[in-house]
Amino acid sequence: MYASKMCPLWPMHLIILYLLMLCPLWVLCQAAPEFLASFTADTFEMHMDDSYFVYVNITGNDLQLEDKFQVRTEIPHVATASWNSTYDITDAELDKGHFYGRIKVDCKFLGRTDMTVEASRGGAVHPVTNGTVPIVVIRPVRVIDTVFTTSVAVFVSLIFINFGCAMHWPTVTACLKKPIGPAIGLAGQYLFMPLISFGLGFLIFPDSPALRLGMFFSGVSPAGGASNIWTFILGGNLDLSLAMTSISTLAAFGLMPAWLFSLGQVVFANANIVVPYLRIGMFVIGLFIPLAIGLAMQRFTPRISAFMVRILKGFSTLLLLFIITFAIVTNLYIFELMTWQILVAGMGVPWLGYLAGYSVARLFRQPHRDALAISIESGIQNTGIAIFLLRYALPQPEADITTVVPVSIAIMTPGPMICIFIYQRIKACWGCKPSKIETQTARKSWETSHQYQRPLSPASSLPLMSNKQEENWSSSS
Repeated sequence: MYASKMCPLWPMHLIILYLLMLCPLWVLCQAAPEFLASFTADTFEMHMDDSYFVYVNITGNDLQLEDKFQVRTEIPHVATASWNSTYDITDAELDKGHFYGRIKVDCKFLGRTDMTVEASRGGAVHPVTNGTVPIVVIRPVRVIDTVFTTSVAVFVSLIFINFGCAMHWPTVTACLKKPIGPAIGLAGQYLFMPLISFGLGFLIFPDSPALRLGMFFSGVSPAGGASNIWTFILGGNLDLSLAMTSISTLAAFGLMPAWLFSLGQVVFANANIVVPYLRIGMFVIGLFIPLAIGLAMQRFTPRISAFMVRILKGFSTLLLLFIITFAIVTNLYIFELMTWQILVAGMGVPWLGYLAGYSVARLFRQPHRDALAISIESGIQNTGIAIFLLRYALPQPEADITTVVPVSIAIMTPGPMICIFIYQRIKACWGCKPSKIETQTARKSWETSHQYQRPLSPASSLPLMSNKQEENWSSSS
């Protein structure tokens, strides 16, 4: 209070000191060149592994011959940029007051980055107004992708025709009359799998909502057709597996939207989630039509049906190898995105599903064949629908980048099944055969459910048994 009375200029002296401090900065700003960049587009969308030319026009009131322009990208792993023309100011451009250049952009990988043009004068770098432009690198649609999708659809349809030939419809209806197995499978598919994918997503990807969304989409998808193939190969209850797949697919119409619009909003509240009802409907039709054809062949063309059953196991194995190999070849870029977190996520979802499905089934005293079918049905997801959902929920290239999660899940899914198959083959090579009591029990169970009568052609009426089992049972009778 006393100081303010003694100084008549108070507080004007503070303002004067502040202005004196700003004077040097004002002088420097006046000396800095002012440039304005104009690109041919506001955003450039380019394809991975391709090169593009970007044209830029830079204007300025005080262009000088020693001025040079530099170009760089924020993330070189996504794209790099370099001048395809001279970056020095010529006499003609100096007279016109603008610089016109061509930039070559090499697209390395999927993602987003910024390309920036800067001015250099006397060793000092100066920013250029509007000198930054976004670069978006996406994956082009290739012929091999279409060929892969079409061939898989055709082969899976043939597999389901074979399943129809091998299906024993009275056994399926018996499963529905006592729906303990299907109920366990449905609970595992639409209760345990969504919750475990939701929890693991937050645990493994705490800072990436997009990857959590990819994981959650995989967890809420219906069972995949591969579950039926693996159930048949490993000796599970194929009829129960087909019944559970049918129920799971139909339930997807109501349960998928319920999960997507509840926990899905928590995972990624700003995602534009679109439930692919048409895709799910096409999957249902694609499931039932081949099955109906197989059932019709079983009734009207029993000899052809018997032949289809004989080749089912070998054809199923070849189909699985084809899908895994072709999927890896057509999506090699995915492996650049693989991290230990993504690999753990790929293992965690299906493997925990297998363990939970089998444990709960055995807890409810289900036989091993049924428990194996329930376990496989619980753990295997239709990752194709998850990828389809991501394509609608996220823009490119985020959609392709995020699909690394369902792809990782698809790659890791067969691991336990392959181990079990190898164990079964080794056990068979060592000559381990079922005991006499087990054989008699299995025969009695089969005769009761199928009302067994000795056929003229054993293969046509024993669709789900191996030739070795037929010979053993025939000799024992």
